[in-house]
Parts: sequence; structure tokens; C-alpha cells
Amino acid sequence: MAEKPERSWLERLSQALIGEPRDREQLLTVLRDAEQRNLLDAEALGMIEGALQVSEMQVRDIMIPRSQMSVVERGASPEDILKIVIDSAHSRFPVIGDNRDEVVGVLLAKDLLPFFASRKNGEKLNLRDLLRPAVFVPESKRLNVLLKEFRSSRNHMAIVVDEYGGVAGLVTIEDVLEQIVGQIEDEHDIDEDVFIMDHSENLSAVKALTPIDEFNEHFKTELSDEEFDTIGGLVMSTFGHLPQRGEKTQLDDLEFEILRADNRRIYLMQVTRTEIAPRDDSAQEKLAD
Repeated sequence: MAEKPERSWLERLSQALIGEPRDREQLLTVLRDAEQRNLLDAEALGMIEGALQVSEMQVRDIMIPRSQMSVVERGASPEDILKIVIDSAHSRFPVIGDNRDEVVGVLLAKDLLPFFASRKNGEKLNLRDLLRPAVFVPESKRLNVLLKEFRSSRNHMAIVVDEYGGVAGLVTIEDVLEQIVGQIEDEHDIDEDVFIMDHSENLSAVKALTPIDEFNEHFKTELSDEEFDTIGGLVMSTFGHLPQRGEKTQLDDLEFEILRADNRRIYLMQVTRTEIAPRDDSAQEKLAD
């Protein structure tokens, strides 16, 4: 008699759900039990939980606050705009008029390339010709609805407005997706076995898990490691709270900007040396190796 083929994980999960959970909490309990019994892997469970959570969250829960937005002023020179693009390493920028409540459009960094590639002496940048329409959403919009709108309109960023019509912040499609699938790698990401990556003489990307002694050796600093083992722990203590992306703090002559964090921990920071000090070439060669 032929053996019955093993059921797929989907069939087994369906069988596990026959108990018909009465609410979302019971559903999550069933799913977590399925993961414990290897009917569902941990990564898939995480995404299911994230998808369920997104349906309950609002834009205000994940938006980048107004004060932390990287913006371009309508009358900025090409050189000033280029500096903002390089320093922030973002790909999209709200363009403002007289203040941050007047968003006149969105500038894509890639739209600047033709201008700088073919620029002639004295040529002026007509920023208005490069602007894309800005999309505005209320703080109360559900994330699952916003994600559907992002996908249908092919927009990747929206300006968040409060109940009075003022700009409260901004949100991107990446912010929403990260609530489901976790952190998404971007241009700041460092190889798994590297803690620090230098972008220039005074600008580096640093993992929060970098041991303080290794950080001190690289940056020629003398930060204390008595209370914390990692640079992320030390930086968090200076904030006094779990910081969000874009928040900044200062330690000695170094400015720390949070590049990636969630509601549990810091992952990645940008470190800028406000006063450039001599660097040890041997430390650079060691990192390169």
C-alpha cells in the first residue's frame, strides 16, 4: 500500500486553524503555537504578525516628524541642494517654500543627474521643472490603506498633515514595508562582519552593536565603556529615550544621527566628525583587511 504523501505546511496550518479563533489575539496564539510545532517558520510568523499589526497602525505611528525631515528650499542653489543630497543620502526630498508647511513638490535625487552631468558655466537650475507632485495624507490614515495607495499610484513618499492642515511629517513606502518584513537594507548597510564603514574623512556609518573599545580605536576617542559595552547603548543613554530615525546627539567632537531604529533598539548610525582630527592609517588598513 502506497504511503500517503506528507501534507504541505499550508494544509497543516489550515488544519491547525480549524479551531476557529474568535479574535485576533486567539489567531496569533494559534499561529505562534504552529511556529513552535514547526508548522510555520519564525520569519513567516514575523511577517504575518507584522501584516496584522499594520492593519491596526496609523501613519502617525511611524512617520518621520516634521523637525527631522530632510527638505530642500525652493530657492536653494544647486550646490546647496547637492550637499543636502550627499549628507542625507536620501533619494526623495520635499521642496518647501517660505516654511515647512508650504510643500510645493517632491525632488528626486536622480532628476538632478542630467543637470550636473551637462551643466555649463553660469547655468541656473530651474527647480520647478524637476518637481514631482507631492502626495498628502492625514495622520490618522491606516497603514494598510496607505500601502495600497502607494502601490496603485506608484508613489514612494507622502507628506503627512495634521488636523489643521499643517505638515506633521512624512512617510515612505519603505517605512510601511518595514513594519511587515523588518528592516530593509539600503545604501547605508555594512557587510555583516564589519562594524564601521567610512564614507569620507569625517563621515562614517556605524553599527549600534560596535564595541566601544573598537569604536574608540577607530575614531581615536576615549568614550567610557564602564556602563555600556556597545556604542549604541552609550548613544541611547545620551538621548534618555529610544530615538527615532533622524534624531541627533553629540559626544565629544562626534555627531551621531540615527539612520535605522525600531521600537526596541538602534541598528545603524551616521557619525560625523565636527572637528576633523588626524586619523591613524593603520586602523584604516586593518578595517579594509
